[in-house]
Amino acid sequence: MIRIHNSLGGQKEQLRPLEAGKLRMYVCGLTVYDYVHIGHARMLLVFDMVSRYLRHRGYQLTYVRNITDIDDKIIRRAAENHEPVEALTQRFIDAMNEDCERLGILRPDHEPRATHYLPQIITMVEQLLEKGHAYRAPNGDLMYAVASFPGYGRLSGKRLADLRAGARVEVDEAKRDPLDFVLWKHAKTGEPAWPSPWGPGRPGWHIECSAMSTALLGAHFDLHGGGLDLKFPHHENEIAQSCGASGAGFVNVWMHNGFVNVDDEKMSKSLGNFFTLREVLPRLRHPEVLRYFVLASHYRGPINYAPDQLEQADAALGRLYTALRELPLVAPPPASDHQERFLESMDDDFNTPEALAVLQSLAREVNSAKAAGEHHQAAALAAELTTLGRVLGLFSTSPGQWFRLAKPLSIAQPAGSPAALDDAQVEARIAARAAARREKNWAESDRIRAELAAAGVVLEDKPGGKTTWRRA
Repeated sequence: MIRIHNSLGGQKEQLRPLEAGKLRMYVCGLTVYDYVHIGHARMLLVFDMVSRYLRHRGYQLTYVRNITDIDDKIIRRAAENHEPVEALTQRFIDAMNEDCERLGILRPDHEPRATHYLPQIITMVEQLLEKGHAYRAPNGDLMYAVASFPGYGRLSGKRLADLRAGARVEVDEAKRDPLDFVLWKHAKTGEPAWPSPWGPGRPGWHIECSAMSTALLGAHFDLHGGGLDLKFPHHENEIAQSCGASGAGFVNVWMHNGFVNVDDEKMSKSLGNFFTLREVLPRLRHPEVLRYFVLASHYRGPINYAPDQLEQADAALGRLYTALRELPLVAPPPASDHQERFLESMDDDFNTPEALAVLQSLAREVNSAKAAGEHHQAAALAAELTTLGRVLGLFSTSPGQWFRLAKPLSIAQPAGSPAALDDAQVEARIAARAAARREKNWAESDRIRAELAAAGVVLEDKPGGKTTWRRA
């Protein structure tokens, strides 16, 4: 029994699929005018985890994550760069896909682009006009009349009277109500435009998601997700549009992931604490460290991005990989207390911190079995650990390879530390040390070991004269 905190109502509810054994989920994706930042990465990783787990639990999931490829920010950035909008958006879509692949984020079943769903957007605007939820403003824009939808504010818990009281003094004269929002923008000189029954123009941001989600998943579906910053007004407006157009329900369960702070301050370009994945990932031993860091906090709460937090994630993940080293591959047991506790944690609103605690407990048991010489038991526990970890998207590399990955100097070591050695340089020094040991030149052997240790390489001498190594 999976229970999910539903933002619509503010409490956990049992997941009840609209269709037995099947789920349909829509997640608001990226507006593609810049590189993916760590706030985006949290959303992408959270819903990658959700989709993986729902499928692990046997559901036939249809996962849709959209791309907004027409928007005021996109138009401004393209103009600043003196490049076509299409060139800008395709460049950043390609970059997003590269970053997602590095993070091990599975592709959604559908990844609709707003500009590919203009007929559906226009049809929904027509339906809203016909049902009295929209009007044409004096400036030519098509507007949604918020007052026409009685349930407005239910998701965010906001009251229309309070919203109006806090509205700006300089209200757009084109609006009948300061809370009304644009469905279709009339064409402006130099901006992209498409034909419509109301003349050339382009869609407003909110209508894009309503049209794409219902086109691919139907007017009423199971799950809708996104960052907490989208709860109001974007998701509130989606509900008003979609329910207004269909006259029926829209989404059963709304999920929102929390914000990312940087060194305990809100992430902001103005504060200079705004990081893209292309700045962050080179500082990590492996992109999986960022996945572990994100999953170590509950998806609904805030998360603090800081170097020491990444160090802790690297160390915690390293403990899991340590447990898996030098064990044969065997089949996991069909059922166990560990699996039961893992499922209980994940069934409780995707409680990944508790699920990771189960993995760490398993790792300790693996190490205890190794130490006791119970190698068959250690291998069985390691198989369990691997199976459960992969449900969360962990263990994308082998333990042997993991310990040969160097932590970049900027994170792993203070300034002035010795430069990292590549694999070939390490192997050459190990060979030189072996030669020194054969010649009983212990001073040279110790010198090489110390040199490697200073470069973050740990040697382990095995019976029979074999030496293995890993990076600290």
